[in-house]
Amino acid sequence: MRAAATTEPGRLRIIGAVLALLVVAFGAVTAWQIQDRSTAAGNVLDHSAPLSAKAADIYRSLADADATVTGGFLVGGQEPAAVSARYQKDVRTAANLIAEAAANNQGSAEARSQISALNEQLPYYTQLVATAQADNRQGLPLGGAYLRYANDQMRKKGGLLDAADKLYQAETERLGHDYDHAKALPWAAWGLGLVALAALVWAQRRHYRRTNRVFNRGMVAASGACAVVLIWLLVGHTVARAQLDESARHGSKSLQVLNTARIAVLQARGDENLTLVARGSGEAYEANFSTGMNGLAGNDPRGVGGRLAQALALADDPAGRAPVDTAIKSVQTWRGRHTAARASDDNGDYTTAVADVIGGKDSKGKVVQATTGQCFDNVDRSLQLAVGQETREFESAAGDGRGALSMLPAGAGLLAVLAAAGAVFGIGRRLSEYR
Repeated sequence: MRAAATTEPGRLRIIGAVLALLVVAFGAVTAWQIQDRSTAAGNVLDHSAPLSAKAADIYRSLADADATVTGGFLVGGQEPAAVSARYQKDVRTAANLIAEAAANNQGSAEARSQISALNEQLPYYTQLVATAQADNRQGLPLGGAYLRYANDQMRKKGGLLDAADKLYQAETERLGHDYDHAKALPWAAWGLGLVALAALVWAQRRHYRRTNRVFNRGMVAASGACAVVLIWLLVGHTVARAQLDESARHGSKSLQVLNTARIAVLQARGDENLTLVARGSGEAYEANFSTGMNGLAGNDPRGVGGRLAQALALADDPAGRAPVDTAIKSVQTWRGRHTAARASDDNGDYTTAVADVIGGKDSKGKVVQATTGQCFDNVDRSLQLAVGQETREFESAAGDGRGALSMLPAGAGLLAVLAAAGAVFGIGRRLSEYR
């Protein structure tokens, strides 16, 4: 190389080789880094976000099963067929989702541990519930004790809901990692692109100063191709990052708040039912109900606060805000009816209190039309609609983010090869003058 550098043809060959190497390296690194980020964006859309949603559905199904079975106990004797069917559906849904989570888990030790805990504890919980239901059908007070024990197994530290929550947190953390990976700036590609473009400009200036020829077609084409890749890289990644930020802010984050709100609603309903099942010793359940409601909608029964206020703030269009508004109004009505039910129970009118919660006839034989159960159903249904709307927004924005990167790896590789060929062609034309 030292010998070659002593002559102009030798120097031109070295310059051509270096230019070709820089341009090919730029294209290869760009294709690698963008493909890596495109894969991460695909994981956000197709893997981590669905797994996070399934983990939330596991929690919701378990909490709904617990709330449903406690409501069935208030009827006395044989629980209604609709209650039994809903409970069985929730248990089946939870079992199926746990199996899917186990099949799709990709190496998270924490997730595997919680899935194992769920698989072990769910049959034990259903066994306790079955025993409680059998005693309740025979009118035995022991049924209520078994039910409270089953509820404790559901909610205690290390219990079913705790395992489901930890699984949800693990999958949500994985979703955050995928977001960070997809949005990471491609510094290496940007740096190599600037170096390659600067080297091409330097080579053309050197060519001009030695020959007084303004343009070398090959190197101009190579410079243009490199500039196109660099601009495409900058614009494509910026658009992808913006769309992924949008999907996280108004999709993923909103879904997390809505899922947490749905869980709080189910737990509040379970506490409300268990307060009556306990027959005079349900102060702890009533305290849990108040705490849950405050976290859900704020401390002021007439105001808007808590998780529902967060969900309303994160909803960025009328289609997302409308169901949350409906849920807020239903929670306010629920609180008022719950206060009336507690007043009846505290005054010794247990029959009216039960009717206010699940429906039926009060102590005077009058059918209660407005119940807390109706409010609960309205809230849960409204939040489900809100989750569906935010899921669609998330999928649209995340899909656009992945789409902004989809063609860039192949395009960068092709343009880099053309740029390298152009640089070699331009140098070759100059070398031909020495023959």
